Amino acid sequence: MAGQRPQQEVSAWRPRIPGVVEVFHAHFTAYAYPMHVHDVWTLLIVDDGAVRYDLDRHRHGTPHDTVTLLPPLVPHNGSAATSRGFRKRVLYLDGTRLGEDLVGAAVDRPDLRDPVLRRRVGHLHTALARPGDELEAESRLTLIGERLRDHLRRAVHPAVRSPDPALARRLRELLDASVVQGIGLEEAARTLRAHPAHLVRAFSGAYGIAPHQYLTSRRVERARRLLLDGVPAGEVAVAAGFFDQSHLTRHFRRSVGVTPGRYARKSSVR
Repeated sequence: MAGQRPQQEVSAWRPRIPGVVEVFHAHFTAYAYPMHVHDVWTLLIVDDGAVRYDLDRHRHGTPHDTVTLLPPLVPHNGSAATSRGFRKRVLYLDGTRLGEDLVGAAVDRPDLRDPVLRRRVGHLHTALARPGDELEAESRLTLIGERLRDHLRRAVHPAVRSPDPALARRLRELLDASVVQGIGLEEAARTLRAHPAHLVRAFSGAYGIAPHQYLTSRRVERARRLLLDGVPAGEVAVAAGFFDQSHLTRHFRRSVGVTPGRYARKSSVR
């Protein structure tokens, strides 16, 4: 609209997730990026509008259902494809998630039309914005990395992965021993000498639940027992392994249907 001032809204932070250098969310209506490079991988989704850009002297675009992966040290620019501008969410990933051997494939095919991948990246951003959900974010990022590598290696039919119930049981034992203090996926993988993606798949295949969901459910159960024991709701979060009170409340309400405070009040009446 004529006379309307261009909008520039940005937020950026560095999460406590191995391999993620930066999370960047932005809404631009008129801004155009000049040609530039990053020394890390750029994983981009556009939630509103569209972006057009040049990569390695070839024109590309990012429609709503696309996941864009830009390799490190390859020049690119970016601008809005329509007068409405665009709203995007970006992850900058270091070389531990995607290797240099995939740079050429990413240059040739940076825009990936994959609804499952697009949905997973969106869920990852949601998890990254919630302190205390690091295991969920790390698990989601691991599976995203695996799917990206499948795309770049042109694996139309990824290899069938065999179940591994023994590994799943060992991870469950590790999670059971780490309910309060928690454990990261990379640390669990090192401890069990397994690839992180295989670890997540083995556990999910054996128990029908992701490792982060299992750990959260154990924490909610611990919180319920503490509340029934009369521990004040304000003290339960840390004692049960949650990041803070809001982290506990969000997951407790999702699992039990009420807030911890209401649960405690209803329980004490009986």
